[in-house]
Amino acid sequence: MRTGWDGRSGWSPDRSLSGAPGARRLRFGGGAAGIERMEAALTGAAFAPHRHDTYAVGVTLAGVQTFRYRGALRHCLPGEWHVLHPDELHDGAAGTEGGFGYRIIYLDPALVQDALGGRPLPFVADPVIGPARVGPAVAGWLAHIDEPLDEAEAAEVTAAVADLLARHSADGPARRAALDLEAVRRVRELLLDDVTGRHPVAEFERVSGLDRWAVARQFRAAFGTSPTRFRTMRRLDLARRQLRAGRPPGEVAVAVGFADQSHLTRMFKRAYGLTPAAWAAAVRGAAALPRPD
Repeated sequence: MRTGWDGRSGWSPDRSLSGAPGARRLRFGGGAAGIERMEAALTGAAFAPHRHDTYAVGVTLAGVQTFRYRGALRHCLPGEWHVLHPDELHDGAAGTEGGFGYRIIYLDPALVQDALGGRPLPFVADPVIGPARVGPAVAGWLAHIDEPLDEAEAAEVTAAVADLLARHSADGPARRAALDLEAVRRVRELLLDDVTGRHPVAEFERVSGLDRWAVARQFRAAFGTSPTRFRTMRRLDLARRQLRAGRPPGEVAVAVGFADQSHLTRMFKRAYGLTPAAWAAAVRGAAALPRPD
C-alpha cells in the first residue's frame, strides 16, 4: 500500500463536469466484501437527504463540500475529512459554483465490530476532521482506489478506519457493553441468506433466542441500523449491481424484492440521495471519462 497521501489531487471536478449545474460523476474503485471506495465529482445540489447503513469516511479533493448533518450545516474544505455514522440523515451540495470532488470509503459496521472486538459502535460527534488528525493509515487507502483489495488489505482498511473512529468517538475509547453478539449475528446471517424474502419477527426471535425488543436494540448497537433497514440496504446492493449492468429499473425492482419501480425509487433515493436512473447515469458518465494518472 502507498501511504503519505496529503489529500491533494491534480484531478478537478470542473474538468470532469464542464461546469454543468447539477451534474454528477461517480466512479467506483476496487473494494472487498463490506468495503466500497468511490470518487465523486459534483456541481450544484448533489444529493437529496438520505441515509445509508454503513460508515462513510471521505476526503474532499477540490472545491467546498457542504452537507446538513444532525441539525447543522457543515463545510468540508479540500484536504479535510468527513465521518458519517450509519443511519444518520444527511444531504450534500457544492459550496461554490465550481463544484466539488471527494473520495470516500463505505465500510460495513459489522467489519468495525470485528475490528473492535464486539464493543459498541463508536460515534464521531463532529463529522469534519482536519487532515493532521487522520494520519496516513486511512489516507493511503484512498490515494489509489483503483487497486484491488486482497483479503489482508481489506482487513488493514477495516482496522485503520475502526481505529480512526474509536480515536474520535464522542465517548472516547469504546466501552464494552452487554451485547449478545453471537445472537444478533445469527439474525444478520438469516437476512443475508435471503435478502429478497420477508422474515417475521418471530423468526428473529427463534434464531437469536432473544425477544423482539432485545433483537431491535442489540442489532442496532452491534451493526448501526435496524434488521429491516439492513435487509432493505442489501436489496439495494443487488439493485445497484443490476443497474450498473444496464438492466431497466422496473425489472430490477421486481428481481430484488421491491413491490414495484416506485417502491425501488423511494428506497433508493432515501439511501443514496439520487433516483436509480440518475445514479446509473452518473456511473455511466464516469465510466466514459479517461482514468486519472
